[in-house]
Amino acid sequence: MNVTEAIAKRSSIRAYKPDPVAKETIMEILEKAARTPSWANTQPWTVFVASGATLERIKAAYADNYKSAVKTATDIPRPAEWPQAAKERTMGLRPDMLRDCGEDADKFGELNQRMFDAPMVVFLCLDKMYSSWSLYDLGAYAQSVCLLAQEQGISTIPAITSVSYPEALRRELSIPDNLNVAIGIPMGYADESNRINNFHSARSPLSETVFYHG
Repeated sequence: MNVTEAIAKRSSIRAYKPDPVAKETIMEILEKAARTPSWANTQPWTVFVASGATLERIKAAYADNYKSAVKTATDIPRPAEWPQAAKERTMGLRPDMLRDCGEDADKFGELNQRMFDAPMVVFLCLDKMYSSWSLYDLGAYAQSVCLLAQEQGISTIPAITSVSYPEALRRELSIPDNLNVAIGIPMGYADESNRINNFHSARSPLSETVFYHG
C-alpha cells in the first residue's frame, strides 16, 4: 500500500469489532510515527495507550458522566464558532450519513459516547509549555499514526469526545498535570456488518480551498 492508497482508503470508522489490537502492532506503528517532522525536532507528542480493563474503566467513567450530565471540559478549548464555509461542510454530514447508512446513522451519538466500542484508544498529549504552534506537529503525528494503522489493516477515528473528561484519563493513565490531553484516536478492526461504517464524508472541490499563483 502506498501513501496515496492509504489516504484514499482511510476513513473515520464509527463501529469496531471487539478483537484486540496486539501491543506489538501498536508499538510498531508508534515507533514509525516518531519519524513525523516537528519544529526544531521538538517531537512534542507524549502518547498514552489504553486498552483492556483500563479502557473499560475509562468508558465506564465516561458513561457515568454522560448519565449525570457532567459538563465536558477538554484541555484544549473547543472553537467558539466556525467560519461559514466550515459550518456548511458540517451541516452536510447528517444528510450524507443518512444517505450512506440509512437508519443506522442514528447510532452515531450512542457509539460516539462509547468511543465507538473500539478496543484501543491512543491519547495524544502536549506539554502545557508549548505554544499552539506545536498543535501542528501533534496533528501531523496523528496523521502518521492513522496512515500507518491503515497500512496494517487497522481502522481509526480521531475523536474529540474521547477526551471529554481528561480527569478520568489522568486517573486511569497516570497522565501528569503538566500535559494537556489533546485528542484521542479510537482504533481497531472495523465492524463491517454495521452500516454506519458505509459513511464517507464529502470533500470540497480544490477550487474552494486552494488558490494557486504563478
